[in-house]
Amino acid sequence: MKTLQTNLLPLHLRAPEGPAPCEHCALRVHPAFLPMTADQRNAIQSFRKGTRLVEAGRAIIEEHRASGQLSTVYSGWAFRFKTLGDGRRQILSFLLAGDFLGLQDEFAEGHTHGVEAVTDVSLCVFERADLWDMFRSQPRLGYDITWLAAREEKLVDDNLLTAGRRTATERVAMLLMHLYRRARHVGLERQGQVEFPFQQQHIADALGLSLVHTNKTLRRLQRMGLFEIERGALRILDPLALESLGDYFERPMRPAPLV
Repeated sequence: MKTLQTNLLPLHLRAPEGPAPCEHCALRVHPAFLPMTADQRNAIQSFRKGTRLVEAGRAIIEEHRASGQLSTVYSGWAFRFKTLGDGRRQILSFLLAGDFLGLQDEFAEGHTHGVEAVTDVSLCVFERADLWDMFRSQPRLGYDITWLAAREEKLVDDNLLTAGRRTATERVAMLLMHLYRRARHVGLERQGQVEFPFQQQHIADALGLSLVHTNKTLRRLQRMGLFEIERGALRILDPLALESLGDYFERPMRPAPLV
């Protein structure tokens, strides 16, 4: 029986490549994302102000500071979070290639969340001040951003159900399957395993569990032969059992817009 590591470090991950110009973007030819016309692609390129590389453990969006930027994740893993006054943290969602960041602050009173890089993360950057011009001149792009916002709302709904009604075992089983499916969907699967650079504290903060309870639950599921995590990689050994245990039966993921 392999021992579950306390610190799940991404030993095999490569440093992310910087985003290419939109016409040469590797993500745009991936089946996880919807195709677009040359005019739509050129419009996105015209609104893009540059690229950004954020090192692992650094802030992409400061929780209590205003940011004038919107971003699309090109590569790497990150998470959105909020903290209480005493430092307790709730991870709201995990982010990877194709996810759009920073939109909530445009419509909220005050700052809504922070975003932190788990691995090195590369981003395409847009100016928030250009958002209305983008919607007005490119209504299709406006619809795509609305689609992405609606998907994010669904993820928040799922997280609320998990925190409110699932048991600890169900929560962990659901999260493992959810992250595995999302990583596989955007091409991070290699030889039956996906990149999994998270520590147990990330899992605990996402599920509202103590670190001790998270550790015990992970070990229990591993002893059942449902998954293994080694050297920053997750392998699901019995997906049907893990889905059943987590009451997590999702339809195949649809291709998403890429801004």
